[in-house]
Order: sequence, then C-alpha cells, then structure tokens
Amino acid sequence: QVQLVESGGGLVQAGGSLRHSCVVSGRPFSSYRMTWFRQAPGKEREFVARISWSGDSTYYADSVKGRLTISRDNAKNTVYLQMDSLEPEDTAVYYCYADQGVGEKYWGRGTQVTVSS
Repeated sequence: QVQLVESGGGLVQAGGSLRHSCVVSGRPFSSYRMTWFRQAPGKEREFVARISWSGDSTYYADSVKGRLTISRDNAKNTVYLQMDSLEPEDTAVYYCYADQGVGEKYWGRGTQVTVSS
C-alpha cells in the first residue's frame, strides 16, 4: 500500500514561515520524483515545485521562486516544502505527489495553509 502523509500546514501571518512534509511509504521513495501542488479557493490546482528522484534537479513556479524551497531526504522517505515570506496569495490546500513519469501516480490528501494579511 502506497501512502503519502502530509504534515506542517496551518495558519500563519503574512511574512511568516511554515515547513510542509510528506512521508511516502509502500514503495522505494528514491524511485519517485516528487512534486508539490496547491489549490487556492476558487482556482484550479497549480504546480508549485518539483524535485527529481536524485534530488539534483528542482523546478519552481514563478510565483514561488525565492520564497518556497523543495528538498528531499531519501533516507527518511520524505519530501519537504519550506515556505518563507508567505503571502495571502499562498493560501491553499497543498498536495504532495509522487510519480515516475509513467505508470501509477500517488497523491497526498492535502493540508491547508492559510496566510492572513
């Protein structure tokens, strides 16, 4: 059974920080590239950040560059999203996602991040 368990959401004031974590079980974590998505109220789900299976390559949406940082620790089967300088526009449900480009894909349940102005 593959599970993606997220933690680290919450309520924060603008300019504050949070760290999201996503722990993957059931498959070799290092085989997956990991992606963070988010869905804000009234908007479609959007790409936030991605990290390759090796951790050597990262990709970010323009809206979060310089503020959000993705990383992974394969020994802990965990991917992180460090969120700094948060803005009200970052308010969303954040989802972690695991895939290999083809084949099965896995989603976390999502956790709420609310940034107050």
